[in-house]
Amino acid sequence: MRNETRGTVELTLAMVLSGTLGVFVVESGASPFEVVFFRCLFGAAALGLYSLVRGFFTGHGFTGRKLGLAALGGVFIVFNWVLLFEAYEAGSISLATVVYHTQPFFLVLLGAALFRERITAAKLGWLAVAFAGLVLVSGVRPGGTASLAGLGLALGAAVLYALSTLVTKRITGVRPHLIALVQVLVGLPLLLPFVDLGATSGLGAGWAWLAGLGLIHTGLMYVLMYAAYAKLPTSKIAVLAFAYPAVAMLVDWAVYGHHIGLVQALGVPLIVLAGLRVTLARAAAPAPRTVARGPEAASPAATRAA
Repeated sequence: MRNETRGTVELTLAMVLSGTLGVFVVESGASPFEVVFFRCLFGAAALGLYSLVRGFFTGHGFTGRKLGLAALGGVFIVFNWVLLFEAYEAGSISLATVVYHTQPFFLVLLGAALFRERITAAKLGWLAVAFAGLVLVSGVRPGGTASLAGLGLALGAAVLYALSTLVTKRITGVRPHLIALVQVLVGLPLLLPFVDLGATSGLGAGWAWLAGLGLIHTGLMYVLMYAAYAKLPTSKIAVLAFAYPAVAMLVDWAVYGHHIGLVQALGVPLIVLAGLRVTLARAAAPAPRTVARGPEAASPAATRAA
């Protein structure tokens, strides 16, 4: 019980940190591509040092195929971050975070399309509930729309995240910290052509926020999550993961005065409830043994961290 209590504290802290991600992105003053590039740079340093100290590089378990899968997952992960951070600017942190939590449904749909995984009637029902919630949250109604650009970017980020999950869940026998390290390392050459290094020299205090994204949100946060996943049942992981959007919405209101309107608020519990039911259903289904996945997918139920 003490072990589970410690895991609960670790995962709750990790989700609270996730909820502050948007503030670090906005306050850095950098473009989304630059934010993700330096998140990868500082994150790689943090994860690499942690893995070295813990001795994870000894008997790492990578083969050429596993390394290739981790790298492919990294491509999806880093561009998922770019779209999500673009969504913060186009809409709001609250809207983007809630819409981003449609990830489990894209995982179901892509699994069916690419690997012929069966979609049950219950899953179709929850997909319909989530879609209704998405319509409400987006503000789509007769006579107007709200933040459709942010909506589209957040949905695109969710699709890329689901693709990364489908790829990296096929990696077995490798510690998740090392998979995460490969994925952020892949982001460096991918994003370098989009980064204006000259412009970043004038960021000033923005460098502290960028360093925080790498050291806190890509180093400390993942270490806490991976430690917690080993101690907690899937059901508790799935429930605690929803602290992330709750904190993100609270922080967005407290710092920037952004809040979701009444109609949009009606859609939030629909997405949350449907996502929880689909995530738990996937976790309970028989599946091949796999290790924890990449940075955003370290557990069957861990589809929430950004």
